[in-house]
Amino acid sequence: MDKIWVNSADSHYLEPPDLWTSNLPKELAELVPRSEKDPDGEWETVHVDGQAFRRKLPTSAAVKFVEDSMKPQGARDPVARLADLDKEGVWAEVMFASLGMWNACFRTRELLRQALRVNNDWTRETFMKASPRFVVTAQIPTLVVEDAIAELQRCAGLGFLVAALPTRPHPSQEDYNHKLWDPFWSAAEEAGMVVSFHIGSDPVDPTRQRYAGLVYRGPGGAVLNYAESTFSGQRVAMKMVVSGALDRHPNLKVLVAEGGASWIPFIGDRMREGYRQHHAAVRPKLSRDPKEILYDQVYTSFQHDESAVASYTAMGYDKVCFGSDYPHMEGTFGHTQQTLAELFENTSESVRYRVTQGAFLELFPGVPPVPADTSVIA
Repeated sequence: MDKIWVNSADSHYLEPPDLWTSNLPKELAELVPRSEKDPDGEWETVHVDGQAFRRKLPTSAAVKFVEDSMKPQGARDPVARLADLDKEGVWAEVMFASLGMWNACFRTRELLRQALRVNNDWTRETFMKASPRFVVTAQIPTLVVEDAIAELQRCAGLGFLVAALPTRPHPSQEDYNHKLWDPFWSAAEEAGMVVSFHIGSDPVDPTRQRYAGLVYRGPGGAVLNYAESTFSGQRVAMKMVVSGALDRHPNLKVLVAEGGASWIPFIGDRMREGYRQHHAAVRPKLSRDPKEILYDQVYTSFQHDESAVASYTAMGYDKVCFGSDYPHMEGTFGHTQQTLAELFENTSESVRYRVTQGAFLELFPGVPPVPADTSVIA
């Protein structure tokens, strides 16, 4: 069977273990994320910027599964990564951080500012210079809006196409629905930068939640916590719409990564109903229907969800992008072609193209398209 070539709107790189410790002043290097395992191997303590969070470790069988899934050398090596992409039939991809998923937990302004600058410089040198197929996210500090604007503008000048923010800033900062963030949205719109939010990047507040990543404990906890992580993406999309941020910046595009797509029609309906039923109390007033704004400016990515394709074919939401989530265990590495064949078995060629390539190229028009003759790369 011929390969189904796809662009991925969600993947990850692994930072070198010493990326921050080797490139930051000693007083800051001591505050970057590190973990200490308990003697019995069942729990670990994660230290982030003077804060400590407890996290239960997976069983030995699960650890082996995770280690096996993270074996691809392309997690850090661009040459090996391109070989993996060619094998899987993935052309271009958006690349998110791994350690960077802790960014919203940093509380020291200078630490966050310098750490993310180091991260962005490393990914530019390592991946962006290696191939235009790598659409690397610029990590944006969110403790101070002025710092966020400065790093966005610096990265835009370096050729980054997309800025990555946590789904919620640190609790000391105002959330994204406040007008405090308007200068940042304006800067992103002016620079032509896509703003991206990867699910599961909310800060862990030690005053409320001592256990990192654990909202639920007990029976069903693993599945409940996995599902819970998707809701942060839905919340930030709603904030961007109902606060008027997207209405005031109609050329700004948002990507919510790894959270699926079929929630968009439902959330759109719910916001539309809330806006209509409670119009007298709604502030601010929008110039467009909230569902229309959501459909127009918010893009999403998914891995295996059959419902994601149906959200386009049955509910008219066409900002759906596939995401391989390489090299994570939830992703499609090793079976991407099988997954794509199953997802698009009963769809038209136009639907398949829209989800596998079209919506992605709409987000990133400067990315080279899949060559007409793919035999030269596969």
